[in-house]
Amino acid sequence: MLVLIPAYLSPEANVDEIAPVIRDYIRSIDHYFVENEKTARRIIKFLCPEKVQAELKLYLLDKDTVVSELSDAQDLLKSGVDFGVLSEAGMPCIADPGHIIVRWAHQHQIKVLPLTGPSSILLTLISSGFIGQQFTFHGYLPIDKSQRRAQILQMESVVNKAGYTQIFMETPYRNNALIEDLVKILSPETSLCIAANLTHPKSESIKTLKVKEWRKKKVDFHKIPAVFAIGRT
Repeated sequence: MLVLIPAYLSPEANVDEIAPVIRDYIRSIDHYFVENEKTARRIIKFLCPEKVQAELKLYLLDKDTVVSELSDAQDLLKSGVDFGVLSEAGMPCIADPGHIIVRWAHQHQIKVLPLTGPSSILLTLISSGFIGQQFTFHGYLPIDKSQRRAQILQMESVVNKAGYTQIFMETPYRNNALIEDLVKILSPETSLCIAANLTHPKSESIKTLKVKEWRKKKVDFHKIPAVFAIGRT
């Protein structure tokens, strides 16, 4: 069985808010596909501190992994060993390369079990005040300035014409540069939501304002995990 295990969004989150079933599966599973070994061990220790770290067998699964590199793990799955898929934050397989092994599991009749947990993308959507029936998640916007500008304008056009909410993110140390681009490029009447440090008990921030209002604010989201959305209000 391949179990899709949610991680916390913030290491300061309250462990008691995590569904007990997640901790139950971590207690019973020793084999994991992980995007980053150090982060995965930290998450497992947070969720299940009694877990013996030396017994964990972690297999790297990042954006550069090809399925043929996971043959040892695949043989174990075929033999009946249960595996977990653990993202660096939130739900696996959303803005995360876990889909690679999930696709393989379906092709080889391995049961896939998704567990319910936090998703920064969906938390941003439901707290933005934007339409939730139709939306698009774009992942990371292009780094190239001209390409980024074109995509921002294209997303704004979709919002204006169809009303579909547009969601995207950025590497935390580039957040402020992205916000500068957004407030310069978007129309003053376009609504922008910035959701930062989601689930952090003290510093969570979710605000939806017109771009003309964001232009008046002095904001600093440098190195703070954040998700952005533009939509119709």
